[in-house]
This record gives sequence, C-alpha cells and structure tokens, in this order.
Amino acid sequence: MHHRYDVLVVGAGGAGLMAALYAAKGNVSVACISKLYPTRSHTGAAQGGIGAALGNVQEDHWEWHMFDTVKGGDYLTDQDAAEVFAKDIIDAVYELEHMGLPFSRTPDGKIAQRKFGGHTRDFGKAAVERSCYAKDRTGHMILQTLYQQNVKAGTTFYNEFHVTDLLIEDGRCRGVVAYELSTGELHTFHAKAVILAAGGYGRAFKITSNALTLTGDLMSIYYRKGLPLEDMEFYQFHPTGLAKLGILVTEGIRGEGGILRNDSGERFMERYAPTIKDLAPRDIVSRSIITEIREGRGVGRDKDAVNIDLTHLPREVIEGKLAEITDLARTYLGMDPVKDLVPIQPTAHYAMGGIPTDLNGLCLSDGNGGSVEGLYAAGEQACVSLHGANRLGTNSLGDLVVFGRRAGIYAAQYARQVEFPDMPENPERESVDLFDRLRSSNGKDNAASIRKELQESMMNNVGIFRNGPDMEKQVGIVQELKARYANVGVSDPSRRYNSELIEAMELGFMLDCAEAMTASALNRTESRGAHDREDFTTRDDENWLKHTMAYKDLNREGQVQIGYKPVSLKGFTRAFEPKPRVY
Repeated sequence: MHHRYDVLVVGAGGAGLMAALYAAKGNVSVACISKLYPTRSHTGAAQGGIGAALGNVQEDHWEWHMFDTVKGGDYLTDQDAAEVFAKDIIDAVYELEHMGLPFSRTPDGKIAQRKFGGHTRDFGKAAVERSCYAKDRTGHMILQTLYQQNVKAGTTFYNEFHVTDLLIEDGRCRGVVAYELSTGELHTFHAKAVILAAGGYGRAFKITSNALTLTGDLMSIYYRKGLPLEDMEFYQFHPTGLAKLGILVTEGIRGEGGILRNDSGERFMERYAPTIKDLAPRDIVSRSIITEIREGRGVGRDKDAVNIDLTHLPREVIEGKLAEITDLARTYLGMDPVKDLVPIQPTAHYAMGGIPTDLNGLCLSDGNGGSVEGLYAAGEQACVSLHGANRLGTNSLGDLVVFGRRAGIYAAQYARQVEFPDMPENPERESVDLFDRLRSSNGKDNAASIRKELQESMMNNVGIFRNGPDMEKQVGIVQELKARYANVGVSDPSRRYNSELIEAMELGFMLDCAEAMTASALNRTESRGAHDREDFTTRDDENWLKHTMAYKDLNREGQVQIGYKPVSLKGFTRAFEPKPRVY
C-alpha cells in the first residue's frame, strides 16, 4: 500500500507531536507514524518537569540556564545549541500553557517552578527553582496537550505501524517503509521531508526506565545506511529507579526535598557534592550511589540499593506534588513514602547521542557539515549536541519541544520549495527480505535468549563505571550475539499481530545500537560526564574535546569506523570556557 505526504513524522512522543504540529502549521500535508497510540508514547513517563528560566519563584535568566547546560554536559555541549535552547524554551513553555497544558501554579497563579539537579543561579552559586511542572505527570500532560493540538490541526495518524526502512538514495530521503501490526502488510510512505523522532534504545540494558518499545529502531536503520551515530558512548543512568524494577522515580522528588541515605542513614551526597548535595547532576549522583554500594553501604537483601527519604516532608507535598511516585512505590514495592524509606538504584535512562543534526534538525551525513537532503530528526533519537556528555534533568522535555518545533518548521519550509522525489525501484525489497529471513530461518537460537544476554552484558560492561578490558570483552560479546542473531527465526509464521516477529526485528536494532555504543566508549580514553573510565580517570580536553562519529563498516560485519566532529565552543552571544566540573 502506498501513501504520499509532504511531511512524514516517525514517532508520536513529545518531539514527534511538536514537529508534526508545526509542520501542519506550515500549510503542508502531514502524517505521523507511531508504534503506539500517541498518548502512550514514552514521553508520558517523564515526571518531574520542563526547565525554563521564567523566574516565577526566584530570579533566573536564560544565560544561567545555558551555563548549567554546558557545564552539565561536561563542556561537550555545543554552545550554539545551548543558547538557542535556553532562549527558545521560555517561549515554548508559555506556548504549551496557552495550548492548555495544566501546569501546577504558584499562589498568585503563575506557572509553579521547583529545583532540579544541576540547575543553579548566578552561574553555579546555588540551586534555583527552574523546573515547570504539572505535579509529577508533566510528560503525560505534554503528550495529551500536543495530541489534541495535532487532531485540531488535521495531522493524519498511522498507529501501531513499525518503520522497517528509510528510503535514502543519492543523498536524499524519499520516504519510509512500515509494517502495519493489525494486517501484517508493508506500507510505503512517499514524502518530500521525513522527521525522525522515535526515541532511544534503553531496552538494551537490563535495568531501565525505558518502555518496551525503545529499541533504537531508526538509529539502527540510519547506521545501516553507512551514516554516522554521534556520541553514542554517552548514556545516562538516572540515579533513582525503583529497586530491581528500574521504574523512574522523578528527580522532582529531590527537588521537593527528598534525601538520599545509605544503610546507616547518612546523607551521603554531602560528601560528593557539598554545594548542592542531592541536587547534583545525574551522572555524579549515580556514581555516588554505586560507590556507596561498592563500599558496602547499600541497603536491601542484596545491598545493591540506597534509600530515598521523604518522611520529613508534609503528607500534602508527598501525595499532592508527588502523587504518581507515591502510587508507584505503594503498588510495586508495598511501601508508603509518607512513612517508609524507599529503596532506589540507578537505571538506564537516556541516550545523549544519536542521529547527528544541525540546529534546524537536518540530519548530518558526516562530521564536516554534509547532510541528508529532506531528512530531519529531533528528541532523544537525535543528537543536536545539546546534552553533551550528560543531560540535565528537565532538559529532555525542553529538547523535545524546542528542537521538535524547529524540525517541523524547517521540514515544512523545505517541503513547500521542492517537488516529490522519485521513489527507488522496489522500495519494499529490503523489508521483505528482513521478514522473510526471520520467518524462514531454521536457527535454534531465539530472540529472547539473545536479548537477555545483551541486556545483562551491557549493564555489566558498559554501565556507570567502565574500563578497557570489560568494554573489549563487550565488543566480542556483541559480535558473537550478532552472529547468533543471523540465525534467529520465529515460531509463528503469521503476519497479523505477530509480536514475536516484531521483537525479533527490534533485537537486531538494539544490537546495532549496542555495537556503535560499545565501540565509541572503548575508543574514548578519558572520563567525561556519563562516560566514566576507571582506567582513564580524568577529563582530557587536549585530546578529547570532540564529538565521536560512529559508522558501520559496510564491508566488514561487526566493525565500526570512528570519525570526529568539532565541538562548538561559542554560542551566538555567550561562550563558556571549559573548566573543572565541580558542584
């Protein structure tokens, strides 16, 4: 089945919906493809807030937000992206408010704001209230608001469609191929411009806050075309996931006054970040938690967690501003945050790297400014280099709306100026071959066993603390798993609602992401942000103040070629020189 739209968006989370909305405002035809019903997208799991220097609670300025973003990213953040972001997010938040997003309010009716990790006033002197929030359901409210706006704007939705191929020929994107879950049919979508916004790949790890759908599909497909993935070594572990489960416990819980405690009840973050303590950036807090556990100060039966303490806070704060977290703790752990210490541990959460883009979302084909015509990306899928080596909390939701909007605007602008490109001959061939191989294979391995080994080994070897021998081992493990995956088959040969087939396909995508990530991490011989090497313990600006570009070697299976892209060390009006990153 064939479809034709001026602008096609892949993904219906915050970035995809914002991109689709602004493309639709550009007087072009717009469609949005999603694995899920849009309001079930993973943006809905974002709880704590969206950071913007509104200054509603105390003095704040976009320059301070820009500085925190650059410092938080351990100076690998592109400063032009950080400046655009820190300015644009202020207007974007007010725009969401005008669309009807039900933000929590101050007593005088303004958008309420609270503290969040790494956000400071006066260039690092003290924590600042910058996070705009809707209780602890901010992402969910963003999804609902943007979906309603897209319905109003006339965006066409294709729900429960899985993209299987990007149609790129002669340096131009011409559309995508997608599998419809309910019929088993392949659909070809012809488009002048395509925007990729399908999220990250956190399911490659054993303990993760990511939904089951986050398997890095479009990152993998882009990589398979011989195109680069940027900064894949930088993967963020959120410090507070519910113990054993990985379910996200918002940073807002610490913004409201929650305290991390070890087995003796000590507030241990006073030793690691004496200025802002529990509100240090996520990479620092995660490493601090793991250090406490390694040194025998963990809690629980396996001593592999620490506690978050809210018991000193008023019940109305816990059950009012943190209602979702309270419910999750009661439901999944049988604990009441009003009176119980809740065990948490770091959980794989967010990819700072991804498909490289410029400030307008245009996908880059190399580290020298080359691009793929008609192809854009935004959100966690993309790497505009806003987050550098470590993302600050609340900047993910801000990234979605700021750069999703820019991608939508510029994709529509491009689409109005060009004709539909010619389609490749037999555009569905590669997708047909992929499904035929999975359905006809007689291999004895199954996707579930390979996926389990991938998740456990990635957690152990490319986790919060890293070293050369473990990552070299992981390179070999991923190569072995990819060789076994080549023989994976499915027991159910049917086409309709074949979840086994989908999961097998997604495993291939995760293996690609793991391959690029592990090779990039092994190659970077320094510690920076979320990339912490025990064998190279210091940041090395002389040799490593540059972005990694990982390319799949199309001639040698399992091999990764590494290139680089310079870091933008100046914004348009501000610049912050790299300095030691202390809090």
